[in-house]
Amino acid sequence: MGVYARIMRTPGVAPVVLATLIGRLPIGISGLAILLYVRDVTGSFAAAGAAAGALALGSASGSPLQGRLVDRRGLGTLLPLACVHAAGLVLVWTLGAAGAPSVAIGGSAFLAGAAIPPLSSVLRSRWAYLLGDRPELIPSAFALDSVMIEFIFIVGPLVVTAIVATTGAEYALGVSAACVLSGTLLLLGGLRGRRGPDRHARGKPALGLGALAAPGLRTLVAASLPVGFSFGSIEVVLPAFSEAEGSTETAGVLLAVWSSASLAAGLLYGARPPQAPLADLHLRFALMLPIGIAALAAATSPLTMALLAILAGLPIAPLIASRNQLVGRVSLPGTATEAFTWPLTALVAGVSLGAAAAGSVVEAYSWTAGVLMAVAVAALGAAVILVRRETLAQPVTA
Repeated sequence: MGVYARIMRTPGVAPVVLATLIGRLPIGISGLAILLYVRDVTGSFAAAGAAAGALALGSASGSPLQGRLVDRRGLGTLLPLACVHAAGLVLVWTLGAAGAPSVAIGGSAFLAGAAIPPLSSVLRSRWAYLLGDRPELIPSAFALDSVMIEFIFIVGPLVVTAIVATTGAEYALGVSAACVLSGTLLLLGGLRGRRGPDRHARGKPALGLGALAAPGLRTLVAASLPVGFSFGSIEVVLPAFSEAEGSTETAGVLLAVWSSASLAAGLLYGARPPQAPLADLHLRFALMLPIGIAALAAATSPLTMALLAILAGLPIAPLIASRNQLVGRVSLPGTATEAFTWPLTALVAGVSLGAAAAGSVVEAYSWTAGVLMAVAVAALGAAVILVRRETLAQPVTA
């Protein structure tokens, strides 16, 4: 794993990575914290789920606009966004304590989600500049980024659990707000004076599509939606399997095994130089995803499901890492930050749709039906990459 040490030893990289890690911790904290807090103050899981969904919907709808704002106005827009996001979380806390209507709490959650600063996209759009003297490290840097996201999804819920057990869910909202503000400030300090994407670069997108004017980016966005759908389905399938086995407490373990397998695969993927063209690698991981998910249908016990969850998790981080690297190649000049937000938006939207659809399918049929649905939709995402792979083969130069 010496390649990751080389990345972190590159001047200026470690502070930026640490800042984005802190600033992105709310990705794994806020949703669960809002769910638990609103459930506590309203006594309603429906209201709690609606508030958590509003946060996710705000994040998905706001990210591209924030990315375009950063491309056009620069990094100075990040701190105001972080302040609005933090204020939205505090408002959820305040309205909940005051017994406000659920719709008001949900509106505050939506505001918080819509203003989450696009720190992930900022980092991804700047790897080429942070590692300008070591371009051979860039693929590993994207893998490191995908591993950090997996780490956040593992650690974030644990942080919430610890805070709820010792104080209360409302304090988890405060911690989330503090992380966004401190992480954003640290990132701005780490990037001060460093070269980044030129927002005045030539090659303006046509027809008002912004970053989506790039054909390759449209391909990645279209493929990310079914990938997210399959993730959301699995997040429902694994708890449903645990319940069917009479062991609901194993659901969290199975989800952690699934995420941990992805994390380990991401580390391995980034630890060695790519052995094939990037577009071909991405297609291979996209094809591996439905195959890995299909294996879940063979589970006969919590132990076998845990082993099969490893197979299902292995393609995830390499798929996301190679996708993000492709985004950097196919995006139009002057649209880098916005470009990185679109596949993530599609992925998050897919997760929401997949979870909702899987819930209905599992309830009407069985958890295996949910697996089969996830396989079919993941295969559709791979088909998009296969049919439109020519749009990913060459980088955009103008």
